[in-house]
Amino acid sequence: MKRSGSADLPLHGGHVPKWLSERMAKLGLAITESIITEYGKAEILRRLSDPFWFQSMGAVMGMDWHSSGITTSVMGALKRAINPKAKELGIYICGGKGKYSRQTPAELIAFGERTGIDADNLVRASKLSAKVDNTAIQDGFQLYLHSFIVSDTGDWTVVQQGMRENSSTARRYHWHSDSLKSFVEEPHTGIIGINQGNILNMVAKEALPAQQGIMNISKEDPLKIISEVQHLILPDHHNVTGKDIDIKRLGTLLWLAHDTQPKDFEELLLLQGLGPRTLQSLALVSEVIHGTPSRFKDPARFSFAHGGKDGHPFPVPTRVYDETINTLQTAVERSKLGNADKQQAIKALTKIAQRAEKDFIPQDNVEQLIEKERSESWKYGGKTVFGDAKPPQKIQKNSQLNLF
Repeated sequence: MKRSGSADLPLHGGHVPKWLSERMAKLGLAITESIITEYGKAEILRRLSDPFWFQSMGAVMGMDWHSSGITTSVMGALKRAINPKAKELGIYICGGKGKYSRQTPAELIAFGERTGIDADNLVRASKLSAKVDNTAIQDGFQLYLHSFIVSDTGDWTVVQQGMRENSSTARRYHWHSDSLKSFVEEPHTGIIGINQGNILNMVAKEALPAQQGIMNISKEDPLKIISEVQHLILPDHHNVTGKDIDIKRLGTLLWLAHDTQPKDFEELLLLQGLGPRTLQSLALVSEVIHGTPSRFKDPARFSFAHGGKDGHPFPVPTRVYDETINTLQTAVERSKLGNADKQQAIKALTKIAQRAEKDFIPQDNVEQLIEKERSESWKYGGKTVFGDAKPPQKIQKNSQLNLF
């Protein structure tokens, strides 16, 4: 078993408003279809098993870039959007939060009956992945969400999350069926996080004597070994700051969207007609679809696509969000009909930005960029859970004067 990593996240309350949840489902489906069309369904499973990519995906969908709510909201949106098209896409999402997590075995059995894959093994994998993270590693995090993503070829990914009551944090665990060997022999690539004191870790190397004792008593196979892992630890602060972002990478994307003319990148002529603000969002979405793992070490950067529901770093620009969804959906549909020009143009956004990064010198800092986005949010239908974005007072006064 290869597990791709885990993530520690601050607990967040609140809800996802309907205007955002509906858009998240549409964008999530469009991104999923784009990845499957370009790279195959095995790749979307691999992506979902990467905690950094998952966090970046949540940020580009308009969720608060560092909160625990990304897990439940992203998986809920994907399940609503993907499952009705499971036969066409070849993937299906089971489980969820609370009582829905307990429905996973029944959902897997039903999926197995429809596809002919071995549902019993899938149910076993679901239960064991939860047992390892909830019981074999007693780190104080109790699982409350378990999502099992499976393909019609039997490959799977698990995204599950636990809560630690006295620390106001949640921990997300990612599993991937690729290179499966054994659930009891080096099941993790490792877990590294903030030291929270002594824990009972029955998959640690040091636990071998205890494992041997358990074997002698219960005749059960031992659990073994933990080494290294990529681990994402997100800060307590809600706002986006300069230290959370690779400003050179973000600046290149902004340059691409706002300063470069079509003559500088002929590959993008097929995307003419999009405004610079939509191109900025589309460039970040393009990287979520086509970027390599090293591109997702600063998930906060992806919140510059569609902001966040609580207004951090800025309100969600709903008009831009809708245009991004429409562009991706059109590209996917045209690709299905054998015309991949628009799909390739979107892919080119990532390539052009990466080529420019080497010699790019940012002119602005993160705070200036955030202030600009906030002041212009009203132009793009900016929304938060607190209401609609308003024009700056100076603009409002001028507008009132023009009425008379």
